Amino acid sequence: MEDTIVAISTTLGVGAISIIRVSGSEAIDLVNKITKTDLTKKQTHTINYDYILDNNKKIDEVMVSIMKAPKSFTKEDVVEINCHGGIATTNKILELLIEKGCRLAEPGEFTKRAFLNGRIDLVEAEGVMDVISAKTEKSLSLALSSLNGESSKLIRELREELISIISNIEVNIDYPEYYDIKEICNKDILPKLNNIEKQINDIIVNYKDASIIKDGIKTIIIGKPNVGKSSLLNKLLSEEKAIVTDIPGTTRDIVEGEIYIDGIKLNIIDTAGIRKTNDIIENIGVEKSLKLIDEAELIIFVLNNNEIITKEEQELLNKIKNKNYIVVINKDDLEKKLSLKEEKAIYISTVENRGIKELKNEIKKMFNLDKIDTKDMTYISSSRSIGILKETNSIINQIKEAINNNMPIDMIEIDLKQIWNKLGEIIGETYDEELLDQLFSRFCLGK
Repeated sequence: MEDTIVAISTTLGVGAISIIRVSGSEAIDLVNKITKTDLTKKQTHTINYDYILDNNKKIDEVMVSIMKAPKSFTKEDVVEINCHGGIATTNKILELLIEKGCRLAEPGEFTKRAFLNGRIDLVEAEGVMDVISAKTEKSLSLALSSLNGESSKLIRELREELISIISNIEVNIDYPEYYDIKEICNKDILPKLNNIEKQINDIIVNYKDASIIKDGIKTIIIGKPNVGKSSLLNKLLSEEKAIVTDIPGTTRDIVEGEIYIDGIKLNIIDTAGIRKTNDIIENIGVEKSLKLIDEAELIIFVLNNNEIITKEEQELLNKIKNKNYIVVINKDDLEKKLSLKEEKAIYISTVENRGIKELKNEIKKMFNLDKIDTKDMTYISSSRSIGILKETNSIINQIKEAINNNMPIDMIEIDLKQIWNKLGEIIGETYDEELLDQLFSRFCLGK
């Protein structure tokens, strides 16, 4: 990290302002080579009116922010150039800085430097990306909890509990002559371990809500051709997203859209009508639809009110029995011929725009959307972190089994240290370079 990096931190395009960010020990000196005024004499945390020059030729009128180490995001000298948002202007300034000695930053490298320099931990780093990608107030609140360190605090408290147990064991082993130190044994460890396991399980349980807030609910609409799947999608989205005709098999590929219910995103996919067909193209769409059933978190199964349920539809209903699904009966304005056994269903009419509100209420009820609350800022929404916590639980179960088998306490200590290290991986106290490369490669270029 000895070199100085540069990148465009705003979306490149026509706009009012573009921001070019520079970070490193030479940030101020290198930017100073293309400005009219002497930036080396400016105070830290100031915004300065200036011009960008190319061999004394004015390129743009800009505002230059200076943040000197260690009080910056990366804990290095940081300079941000606020220029006019034209593509040509922005690229020209970037080109000049690279000519003067800056290196083009890799995706996420500014945030990576913030982590490596101790400014943030890994949970907070992931929170940066979540803040950038947040589309609702709830997902923003969740991301800010990670960014503000509240989720990290939870993990650190668990590590503190573990280090207290480990320290006591080591004192007992290394200094047995210290009678004023309580000798800890397996039966003393078990209740403390149960408490740690309970807290980890609470985090894992909350992850379901956290992932719904962060990523939304993957929802698919299925049914045979011409039952009104595309019409339902259009009503949910309040736009004519999908083509609607009376011809069966009109939808041959998936059509996607997004809606928000109580601040939670539903990623809705209208699938091709599921039926046996000799049409090669339509058959590919049917196969896609069947595959999506296994991936979906919510299935909306559409049936026709004025038609008897077919054998294929009954088989489809049996296939989704163990999934989150809602049966929607369309065309309730027509004569009823459909008969379902012990099936609670939502009756709608896409023609008369009836039943859509009831469907949304059923989705809210199924996922407890009105009860998901981001005021408790102890959610962890990273699948990486949850995977580590599940590994940790496996080790806890091994320790419990070892305690029941009267394993020596010094052997128990080895597994306790492994848990402590695993929890350290979540916040980045322990890590490997490959993990960091994978994590930060998901970030935007200028972040």
